[in-house]
Amino acid sequence: MEKYDGKRALVTGGSGGIGLSIARLLAAAGARVMVTGRAEAALETASEEGLIAVRSDATSKADIDALAGRVEDTFGQLDAVFLNAGTADSTSFEAMTEQRYDAVFAANTKGPYFTLQRLLPLLAEGGGVVLTTSIANELGLPDHGVYSASKAALRSMARTWARDLLPRGVRVNAVSPGPIDTGILLRGLPADVVAEMSEGFVAQIPMRRLGNPEEVARAALFLAFDATYTTGAELTVDGGGTQL
Repeated sequence: MEKYDGKRALVTGGSGGIGLSIARLLAAAGARVMVTGRAEAALETASEEGLIAVRSDATSKADIDALAGRVEDTFGQLDAVFLNAGTADSTSFEAMTEQRYDAVFAANTKGPYFTLQRLLPLLAEGGGVVLTTSIANELGLPDHGVYSASKAALRSMARTWARDLLPRGVRVNAVSPGPIDTGILLRGLPADVVAEMSEGFVAQIPMRRLGNPEEVARAALFLAFDATYTTGAELTVDGGGTQL
């Protein structure tokens, strides 16, 4: 018997990067896994790997409602929810617009809030919820003011939800990644620029390397299933960058 046989899980933003690594580890250990995303090609690839792939925008109420209906029809209940969908942003303070500000908070804070609210009736007793935050929520990173604030708000929600859901036997925790090599830097940037940026990140990390998505995924699965006496916590996966 596999470790997660019979478990039912949802991973938002699960068609790529950290979310896809979470979904793959779950599925490899016997779980039934639904992932969401917006890119058709990525969703098709996830489906070919045996994941239940659903096109869904985490900032859309209609999509959240439809997702909850799909979850109920497919699984009945959920044993784990990984609220991983979000957006990155490195707009300077001077260049930030109201439209961009709202978009970042909608993706990183509002979306997870109303997704969990809608899925709450489907969470099985003893279930686990894991939010993807960021080390940016505790560092003063240049040009990341809005992004950092949105992730700090999500970190705060983890504590509040953990308290609110205690009577239901549901634990809520967060995994906080540092610089992770998800391949996102390679999109739209020259190779020499990517190499220079990676070297800059690595120079600031005590372990002297970038993390990989599976390392974050393993931490997320620990919080969802194995950390049975832990709730309201944030587990940092950053090579020691914020600790040493």
